Amino acid sequence: MLSKIRTCAVVGLDGMVIDVEVDHNPRGMPSIAVVGLPDAAVREAIHRVQSAVKNSGFKFPGGRLTFNLAPADLRKEGPGYDLPMAIGTLAATGQVQAPPEDSVFVGELSLDGHVRHVNGILPVSYGVKTAGYTTLFVPKEDAAEAALIPGLKVIPVGSLRELVDHLDGSHPIQPYSENPLEAVRLNTNYPVDFSDIKGQENAKRALEVAAAGAHNVLMVGSPGVGKTMLARALPSILPPLTLDEALEVTRIYSVRGLLPYDMPLIRERPFRAPHHTISYAGLIGGGRWPKPGEVSLAHQGVLFLDELPEFGNRMLEMLRQPLEDRVVTLSRAQGTLTFPANFMLVGAMNPCPCGYYGDPTHQCTCSLSAIKRYQSRLSGPFLDRIDIYLHVPRVDYKKLSSEASPEPSSEVRARVIEARERQIARFSGIPGVNANSDMKPRHVQEFCRIKSDSQRLLESAVRQLGFSARAYHRILKLARTIADLDGSDQIETHHLAEAIQYRRKPFII
Repeated sequence: MLSKIRTCAVVGLDGMVIDVEVDHNPRGMPSIAVVGLPDAAVREAIHRVQSAVKNSGFKFPGGRLTFNLAPADLRKEGPGYDLPMAIGTLAATGQVQAPPEDSVFVGELSLDGHVRHVNGILPVSYGVKTAGYTTLFVPKEDAAEAALIPGLKVIPVGSLRELVDHLDGSHPIQPYSENPLEAVRLNTNYPVDFSDIKGQENAKRALEVAAAGAHNVLMVGSPGVGKTMLARALPSILPPLTLDEALEVTRIYSVRGLLPYDMPLIRERPFRAPHHTISYAGLIGGGRWPKPGEVSLAHQGVLFLDELPEFGNRMLEMLRQPLEDRVVTLSRAQGTLTFPANFMLVGAMNPCPCGYYGDPTHQCTCSLSAIKRYQSRLSGPFLDRIDIYLHVPRVDYKKLSSEASPEPSSEVRARVIEARERQIARFSGIPGVNANSDMKPRHVQEFCRIKSDSQRLLESAVRQLGFSARAYHRILKLARTIADLDGSDQIETHHLAEAIQYRRKPFII
């Protein structure tokens, strides 16, 4: 007897509906075969299914049992095929009524028949809804995540026995009816607030500009001046994610299995700070079947690289594509996948190996050649993709000991949100452009017009400081952001002057 059950595979960040065909021949030689490019986890599923079926009070059939996962040319991986394989087995042997055609099943089985959490439920829900199916059976603990996609009937399943009773109509399972968005609350308690940082007014102003336009930042300064603290305070002034952005970020974390159990939707912008010993696949993404890396986990948020030169030239050169294209494309023998990677890069580094080149209170012990070798780990093309170069000086004792309270992040964030709203209104109808840093040269030409006296200032800066064409456009983007923070529709000369001084490399030989 033949049965067909539908499940869903995750390919990259997309869900693809899979047919699980189960054929039972009671007169054949006793054997069990799983075909359709299964990985080890899928091949092992038959042992979990066999125990779950028996321990749930059903009979696992003898004879020849064949599972076909179609389409056969797509590699199947993960334990999410357990539940559809079990239901298909029971349907093929007449122990349960065949489920409706519009139903899709996803879930891992424990040996006693309970249904466990699986990764990638949100992409699965997207794929199921896009393919035209109306009902999705998922593990009970994944129901809130699946329900983020409107118009999809989500059935939370606790065990195989419970699911069979539902399909037979004896004990129907009520669909998940709660709105998961109501349970999501924005985080207002950040580890570091701008009010915690004494002094560093220039650095905080630069980070405010960076946050308002989603610009990349490189901070240079001696050890202990507060570079890491400034970077960790940056999320507290970023605007909250929109719903579409939140769903996109949540899909990435769901695929990687990093979505917190009690948080079906991520509403705060990510902050990722990988160590410099991270592998290429860990940073960019990869694996035998590619998974998102840190640059994708930082999508719509901040990627903080502390001790930037320690990452090595080759590692940093790999960031050039995502910094320019806002995506990462990974090619493997099985195919090519593209992951989103629209992040703010915040780098921090010392000016030299010992850290004290240019420091007024400590003498640098490095030779000139050692300093050059250290700084040359950052190539010109990589540095050209940085919008703001920031010198972080040592804080004066009087400022450190002052009892005056600096401006809190909430006030800075209000200005940033207002500037972002101006940009959203300006770029409405232009796909892929939401902030000033997203502008292409043609958008810069349209939205960043400057007056004649400002043109003379910019011309002088380009000639004297040797700015490239990319740097020229980045200066205009920065000036546009500074004008937005100022509430000005026109880029004035003082806006441009501030943007130019952010492009001067501190302590770079």
